[in-house]
Amino acid sequence: MKEKFTRSEDAVSEMVDFSIILSIMLLATGIIVVAGTPMLENTQRMQHTENIRQGFEVLALNMNKVVQGNAPSQSVEMKMYGGSLSVAGNNNYIGIDLRVWNSSTTAFEMKYPVDITLKNIEDRFQDTAISYENTGVWAKYDNGQSLMVSEPRFTYANNVLVIPIANIDGTTSLSGSGLIRVTADGGRKTVDTYENVSQVNITVTSDYFEAWGRYLNESLQMPIVIDTDNKTINASKEYFTNIDVYIASSPMTVTIN
Repeated sequence: MKEKFTRSEDAVSEMVDFSIILSIMLLATGIIVVAGTPMLENTQRMQHTENIRQGFEVLALNMNKVVQGNAPSQSVEMKMYGGSLSVAGNNNYIGIDLRVWNSSTTAFEMKYPVDITLKNIEDRFQDTAISYENTGVWAKYDNGQSLMVSEPRFTYANNVLVIPIANIDGTTSLSGSGLIRVTADGGRKTVDTYENVSQVNITVTSDYFEAWGRYLNESLQMPIVIDTDNKTINASKEYFTNIDVYIASSPMTVTIN
């Protein structure tokens, strides 16, 4: 009788131990699900954002072939992850003013070669926007700050400043997931030359204006004034030795399908 009682106690003890272990396992599983799922989703979101960024660097390399006149058209395949890709930027703007020495009148005069709306190719995925805009790639994250991903094709060397204008036309937009194709067909490229330039003023209005300001300030050593309310930067520089300025304007018709 005593032996049966002991076995009964052992059985109950084993059941209690099993119940405790099962409870611990269920609790651990619950913690992993609650804590791990957001972490997994965040990791996946970051990976998708990185893939989009890399895709835009490839896009820029191909689009810039059209801008530089090295190819009449280019087509790039890109992957979407549930966001939207569009030709956007109807409120974007670039203006360029030049102070030029006129030897005929022996006086300085102002030239206004660029005063246009500047569209871009933009991907919006959750709280992140990445854009190809005027030969550069730019990003804006959920903290509201904009960063340069790859430099635009402005160059300054040997007293010669070259400013590209990638004049994008198009209204297409797609959203969802999967592979899409971005095609750019180039138009007639024009290059305007200005000699004996003593001052260059550049105004850029863009969602990525802060990144544009840092680029113009750091790469071209142009002092800038920021107008945050209007998403605008004004960059200006005087040159003690007059320079030559080349403005290369390249129209492109962009379609997304």
